[in-house]
Amino acid sequence: MPLSYLTRIAQTPAPTFDEGERGALMAGLWEDLGYRTERDEVGNVLTRLTPPGTEGKPALLLAAHLDTVFSRGTDVTVREEGGKLIGPGVGDNSASLAVLTALLRDLRGGEGGLRRPLWVAANVAEEGLGDLRGAKHLIATHRERLGAFIAVDGYLGVAVTRAVGVRRYRATFLGPGGHSWGDQAPSALHAVGMAIHDLYALHRPASPRTTLNVGLASGGTSVNSIAGSAELLLDLRSLDPELLSDLDRRAQGVLHAAARAVGVNLRLERVGDRPGGELGSAPLLDLAREAAREGRTELRLASSSTDANAAAPHGLPAIALGVYRGGNAHREDEWVQASSLGPGLRFLSRVVALYQRRPVP
Repeated sequence: MPLSYLTRIAQTPAPTFDEGERGALMAGLWEDLGYRTERDEVGNVLTRLTPPGTEGKPALLLAAHLDTVFSRGTDVTVREEGGKLIGPGVGDNSASLAVLTALLRDLRGGEGGLRRPLWVAANVAEEGLGDLRGAKHLIATHRERLGAFIAVDGYLGVAVTRAVGVRRYRATFLGPGGHSWGDQAPSALHAVGMAIHDLYALHRPASPRTTLNVGLASGGTSVNSIAGSAELLLDLRSLDPELLSDLDRRAQGVLHAAARAVGVNLRLERVGDRPGGELGSAPLLDLAREAAREGRTELRLASSSTDANAAAPHGLPAIALGVYRGGNAHREDEWVQASSLGPGLRFLSRVVALYQRRPVP
């Protein structure tokens, strides 16, 4: 059962950009099962199952991200209550890593039954400002050898077939600062406030869904000081790449206008660019639907931002599939239904088996 791996994985910290400890754990677990692993330049862990006779055929790549949204120092202890495992990151994405590991365990010694190569990865930097760094690197590096990509992420019964495009910016406003009584300098916080007001006033179409969010704003040094610096983090999303580009252009205009109006300087840095659009997932979705029917699982289609986004610019068929049931993702009381991991493993195993018989063209 994947349950035997889950607690150990979840209790190994893996903040975005600091996934080394969990990466080493995954490599060790997979090597203990008899697989050779490799670590690439960005920290991804990869094992390649290429039985004799499958060399040169395009591989199916399964990937689950290592990182969580929780900072180092967070208590990641997992507790069990009434059939639920509860703890920070126990689901997203520790449960997916546990299922992938159980899949490798079940394939051990039976790789000869594979008709096409199967690659399995534990990748870095999916969450937050990670900007899909791990998945982007895997696909850009190995595209010519890949036939399809499955991001193992999310709840059992959900298939992500459309990628929500995301642009993210760090806007830093800079002024001379000064004393709140003795000086008359412009305030960087004033510019942040004006920018936030005007950003939320921008028109966003309801369909295709397009959103804007200022998720963080900070600045200044004390109540009696004029803020010499202040910044905000801006998240822009849309199902339509053209609408996203248009909102991006208008949002940048608002940020520059706020800086000019207040009289401070603006340093604008793009800190996230997740490609969106269609994922070419239809052939993979057919396999997932068949596997779900066999497992008596209802499959619901969704649009989201996952590691599968990284495949969009490369024309690589991709989908994101969930393999556990749970709730409260990105909260310290996140939970996973322990009994769901078995069905999740059977579902993913069946998708892999069906791909071997009917590979994506």
